[in-house]
Amino acid sequence: MKILLCIFILCLTSCISGHAPITSQQNIENFITRQGHQLFDGEQPFRFAGIHAPELHRIEDDAKGKCAADRRSWGQYFKWPSYTEQENWIKALVRTGHKAMRIYVLSVAHPDDAVCQRQTHILNPATVDGSPRLNEEAMVVYDQMIALASKHKLRLILPFIDHWQWWGGRQQLAAFYNENLDALYDTQSKTYQGYLDIIQQVITRKNTLTGRHYFEEKAIMAWETGNELKLSTSEFVSQTAAHIKALAPQQLVVDGTYLQLLPSSLDDPNVDIISNHFYTVNNNNKPQTIKDNLAFISGKKAYMVGEFGLAPAQQLEDIMRTAVHYELNGAQTVGAFIWGFRGHRETGGFYWHSESNGAHYSYHLPGFSDGDFNQEREVVSIVRNAQANMNGLQHVPPLPIPEPPVLHRVSEDLKLNWLGSPTGQHYRIERKNTLNQSWTVIAQQISDGKNKFDPLVDDLFVDTSELSSGTYEYRVIAVNEAGESAPSNIQRIQLK
Repeated sequence: MKILLCIFILCLTSCISGHAPITSQQNIENFITRQGHQLFDGEQPFRFAGIHAPELHRIEDDAKGKCAADRRSWGQYFKWPSYTEQENWIKALVRTGHKAMRIYVLSVAHPDDAVCQRQTHILNPATVDGSPRLNEEAMVVYDQMIALASKHKLRLILPFIDHWQWWGGRQQLAAFYNENLDALYDTQSKTYQGYLDIIQQVITRKNTLTGRHYFEEKAIMAWETGNELKLSTSEFVSQTAAHIKALAPQQLVVDGTYLQLLPSSLDDPNVDIISNHFYTVNNNNKPQTIKDNLAFISGKKAYMVGEFGLAPAQQLEDIMRTAVHYELNGAQTVGAFIWGFRGHRETGGFYWHSESNGAHYSYHLPGFSDGDFNQEREVVSIVRNAQANMNGLQHVPPLPIPEPPVLHRVSEDLKLNWLGSPTGQHYRIERKNTLNQSWTVIAQQISDGKNKFDPLVDDLFVDTSELSSGTYEYRVIAVNEAGESAPSNIQRIQLK
């Protein structure tokens, strides 16, 4: 009887929260390990390629524009993704061949957060010179991301803090202690101690969904010292890596130093992966950088291109092909991510982000003709070819058949919106009068892949048919190269 009662309570909780419960069972068999310059999943070499998904845990909502009250002039609006959105994005990644994903950093509180109605992961200390605090609401979203990554077998690379202040980084952390913005890199500073406190709080956190401490989560492939920490010193990396390894001995450590590669990290027993980012502004967005980095590392550590992009597709392909195929004394790049991905918006369409003053936009999976101006399908093809090659395949496997989209309530003026299928490429809309038994196709080849989708203005489909009074039902079917989904849920509307 007690067991049945527990099952009932678990199911009831699932219904209230709107998603299926995640059990404490690990869905991933092994921690990722390193031997020399290689990574392994059990006994199998582990390599990965993908489109970088920075916002699995926090959304920069470009459709809302900039917050005018933010004194940094570029301050954005942010929000937490829903569980449904997070799962949709992770499914999209995994089902298009992604085995691992690096996300963006933990955000740090800024004085203008309140007026801009945004929350962050890291809050100011409760007492003078105390430890920074974690925002529990934010960390539950982080819990969800890790639990869903485990469920769908996606490995995560998680950086702690940013050199930059876009999300709140080292400057905002230093402001907690009235220290200068470079204090993070001073291992004697209060800011650095606060940084170590953050690392400890995060790694030892118990996931509210899985019941596991983060250091027990096999979905967490690696912790990264931070994002583009360009002023890293040997002492900073050494102390930080040792701190991480002491807390999470079964998970890997990435040296998040930017542009330069530190010779000391090559012999540091607590550093597993050397990373670099390539961008044209730094004159390193080219295949030669991979060759130079591998020569410098000389097989002592695994090597990863954490980010590269904001360049024409042909340039990205040249870099990715080098990451996949170039070999120096047996050593190769273990992984490479093109910047950057945004996923479906639960209410319809996709989130998006503009880069380089509108010269580049975020990519959407599995790739849409709407993004041809942004070479979206070409970039997705580059990544999927790289994934296949890394897996020893000569041809890219087809996408899985899409799952049904989720159709939302139809408006009185017959506007239709839906949460898109993770691998849907286009959609068929069907309607029927409840007096009839058969469905009528009213639209085909409908895309939800528009960039710059504005949910306050845009709709995925509007039924402009001249309909007589009566009750009508709608449903949507997702279609891709492999076939079509089962129909979505049905939405009914009464026309007078």
